[in-house]
Order: sequence, then structure tokens, then C-alpha cells
Amino acid sequence: MAEGGAGEPPPPPRAPLERLVLKNAAEHHYLRVSLEFPDGGVRLNAAHFKQLVVSALKELHGEVGAALPVDVLTYDEKTLSAILRVSSSGFVKLWSALTLLGSYQNRKCAFRVVQTSPFLLALSGNSRELVLD
Repeated sequence: MAEGGAGEPPPPPRAPLERLVLKNAAEHHYLRVSLEFPDGGVRLNAAHFKQLVVSALKELHGEVGAALPVDVLTYDEKTLSAILRVSSSGFVKLWSALTLLGSYQNRKCAFRVVQTSPFLLALSGNSRELVLD
């Protein structure tokens, strides 16, 4: 029997399909990074580490990149690792600048981005480093 035929009510009208995509819904992104020197032996305090991050941004993105607000939330001087906070709009700029940095005071080095997340709590643990007894 055909739809809406004799004795059957017509089908209800369909609601229009609505697609909702959220891009960069979070205000900030967080990065867990470490700085590696092949020959080791380099000590940086938090201020020098932050200056290195800013100089990496300036080198790749110019003065506009250097003006990008980046916060060093935690810094471990022994391991040269930190958690950085950046606005979501500057996330890709920061990541690319860190990745392409190749030297500090004429010594080869490399930033490693270990973890990223729009949620700080997600960086509080790493299941890859989990030790079960």
C-alpha cells in the first residue's frame, strides 16, 4: 500500500538535518614538551626556557609570533621538560615553531612534543609510563 493512501495518515514532515561542528571549542591548548640536547650537559632555568620558546616563535613567525601569549605552567630543570599553555588559535604556530627549532646558543637541540590536549587534566598522567605492581 502506498504511503498516505486511503485510511493511513500522511507521514510526519521530516526535520531538516542540522550539522554542528565545533572547532577549537576550548579556549586553550596544553602541550607537554621536552628539550633535548644530543651532547647533554645544558642547564636552563625557567626564564631561559621561556625565552627559548619565544625566540622559536619569533624565528618562524616573526614579531607577531613572538607576541603570542604562551605560559609555562610547570618546568623541570633537571629533565628540561615543561607544560605549556597557549590559546587554541596559536596552538599550531607554537607546535610548528618548537618542532623547527634546531639550536640554542650554537648547540644543536630539539623540542619533543610529548602530549597535547585542550584539557590540562589529560596531561596529568601518561598511560605509557604507567607501572603496575
